[in-house]
Amino acid sequence: MSTSPAPQSPRNRLFRRPSLLENIRVTEVLRAETTGGMLLIVGALIAIIWANTPWSDVYESLRDYRVGPEALHLDLSLGTWAADGLLAIFFFVVGLELKREFVAGDLRDPRRAALPVAAAVGGMALPAVVYVAWNIAFDGELAGWAIPTATDIAFAVAILAVISTHLPAGLRTFLLTLAVVDDLLAITIIALFYTDDLQLPYLALALVPLAVFTFLVQKRIRSGWLLIPLALLTWGLVHESGVHATVAGVLLGFAVPVLRRDGGDGPGLAEHLEHVVRPLSAGFAVPVFAFFAAGVTVGGLDGLADALADPVALGVVLGLVVGKTVGIAGSTWLLATFTRADLDEELSWVDVIGMAMLAGIGFTVSLLIGELAFGHGEQADDVKVGVLVGSLVATVLASVVLRARNRAYRRIREVEERDADDDGVPDIYQQDRAED
Repeated sequence: MSTSPAPQSPRNRLFRRPSLLENIRVTEVLRAETTGGMLLIVGALIAIIWANTPWSDVYESLRDYRVGPEALHLDLSLGTWAADGLLAIFFFVVGLELKREFVAGDLRDPRRAALPVAAAVGGMALPAVVYVAWNIAFDGELAGWAIPTATDIAFAVAILAVISTHLPAGLRTFLLTLAVVDDLLAITIIALFYTDDLQLPYLALALVPLAVFTFLVQKRIRSGWLLIPLALLTWGLVHESGVHATVAGVLLGFAVPVLRRDGGDGPGLAEHLEHVVRPLSAGFAVPVFAFFAAGVTVGGLDGLADALADPVALGVVLGLVVGKTVGIAGSTWLLATFTRADLDEELSWVDVIGMAMLAGIGFTVSLLIGELAFGHGEQADDVKVGVLVGSLVATVLASVVLRARNRAYRRIREVEERDADDDGVPDIYQQDRAED
């Protein structure tokens, strides 16, 4: 006589609902990223339109206008200030998020961390493989292999808001955690593979203000007049060392403690600084970078066709659209197969594919890596076209798939948010607690 297998524990399911506190935090973060993503899209559109008008030379002159003290080797163009300076603010927030995830978030639990880590690794490795394979086949440049490996969380959640998709809590948490791990891998790639002339004395000197900054924040000192000068000095010395200055932002973020000194459950210094700095990052730093980075003169349909004829540009498109989708969905399937875990009972593999397509929006960090790989010039413009086209195609495909599932998502969200007794805690979490 055969017996049916025992029902699987919810703890062994992929994309399961996060804890109430984690769900609240993810909702707040994604709400801020949605606003920033909208501003990012506006900044990019203004740049693209301006660069394709008769006044494109004015845009280029503004982007290339140099400002800063020459004596400190900081006589940089506005475009470089945006890439090296403003994005350091963005990566500081990334560092805070990473620290929190590893100390108090999903990444501290190996079972919960396995899915976003596997998806992020697959979602970065396969786009790079696709890019390299395409450019080897068509004699293209291999220097841009890392361009299609990034995911732009702000752009992605802005698209979700535009298409009014009500993602369930499990998918929202997965998307944010995937983007956090993705950012960690991206900054590691930038530090290891896009540092041309390393100056070790400056890098060693950078450790001094970084150590003082770390000491102060570990003592829970949050005075801006102390921390900001130390952060700026760390940034300046890392910039002078030849390592991309955004790495300084991540290191400073890593230095901030997550837990409260008294061991309480309230927000720690990392969460406090994240609330302070995130609006500056999402509302100003990233949109301004997008404005200076996205402006490319296409030259009409003929110019677009010429740009996409470059193996580098088409390799970026294929990496973002095909590599990301297959890499993330394939890694998730392999994880489910080898761990014998099922998707959460309310979700299907169509949802995984839709999220993987959405992760193909690689705008901000992809443009940054493109600049590091190819500088400024005709091929750099082809790279921008590739990033823009790839992100646009990924947006359209993800929108079609996720919108088709929106009725199911809305039903799940209604259950997750129902609070019949008006006690401020959704009923589903009280049910989960009772079952535990």
